[in-house]
Amino acid sequence: MTTLARSRRTLDEARAQFVGGRRYLGACSVGLASADTLAAMRADQQNWAEGTCSPAAFDAGIARTRDAYGRLVGVTPDRIAIGSHVSAMVSVLAAGVPDGAEVLCVAGDFSSMVFPFLVLERRGVRVRHVPVEALADSITPDTYLVAFSLVQSASGRVADVAAIVEAAASTGTFTLCDTTQAAGAMPVDASLFDATVCHAYKWLCAPRGAAFLTLGADYQRTLVPIQANWYAGDDVWASCYGPEMRLATDARAFDVSPAWPVWVGTEPAIDLFASLDLAEVHAHNTALGDALCDGLGLPRAGQAIVTWPDASAHDLAALTAHGITASGRAGRARVAFHLWNDERDVADVLTALGHG
Repeated sequence: MTTLARSRRTLDEARAQFVGGRRYLGACSVGLASADTLAAMRADQQNWAEGTCSPAAFDAGIARTRDAYGRLVGVTPDRIAIGSHVSAMVSVLAAGVPDGAEVLCVAGDFSSMVFPFLVLERRGVRVRHVPVEALADSITPDTYLVAFSLVQSASGRVADVAAIVEAAASTGTFTLCDTTQAAGAMPVDASLFDATVCHAYKWLCAPRGAAFLTLGADYQRTLVPIQANWYAGDDVWASCYGPEMRLATDARAFDVSPAWPVWVGTEPAIDLFASLDLAEVHAHNTALGDALCDGLGLPRAGQAIVTWPDASAHDLAALTAHGITASGRAGRARVAFHLWNDERDVADVLTALGHG
């Protein structure tokens, strides 16, 4: 396992960690494994094969990763819970919504931020959907929780955080923000929200199965840790058996037992992005996105994710035929620029689409 560094790294140093970034425009689907992540996971597999691994030995690495994630998103480690998937974390929060309350969601948001609330309609919870640009204006005193992705998966649209937070504060509405499509690609301040969720396998380039939940203390008091387990215990290794239960008093009470090999690879991934200037990463990513918009004749959006109509998937097929990894969502072609991409990737997309 690695030791998390606190020193700053340059973009060039970060790029050197990735060997497969050329023509890879899929960070919004799956991030790439860094050299340090691969090395850590291979060493862990070797330890497993040789019988030299120990369950308790993983705890220190998870603690370091929690610390690094806190530095990345601007909260203290005691406000962070670990888990495996966003939908499971959101479901815990959804269970705390009172009967008959209103939850405000974004129309077309990723289903993990919507389905856990829709299943509550059987007990009278009202789920209202509005366009992301109308979110702040749609919050009313009747809105118990506003739940939204900071960056929309299908379009790359960035929510107006300042307006949403201000409107929620004026009505006493709790805020839940999914930062999966933002953390690692742009600066994120989780302290602005009552809760955030983040699956780290996209822009943060961790293995799939490592996710984070941040909780404000006031909001935590409204919730029940319905996934309570031994790893959520105040003393983890004294919490393996019942009947007594002593959960952690901070956000760790919402921890889910970690899939150890995944977290071995997550540690260096989070360390890498916590050591970068995320404003610099964001400027790099969005400059490439705007350059592609210029080439395609689209309005500049200042986004790392660029999409355009492609209902027939003709453009996606053309990109794939030219060796470019892209994706299609909601009838649109979608490309994503991350720190390993450069102007050559923009040129390749334009050539593949006949704009070269």
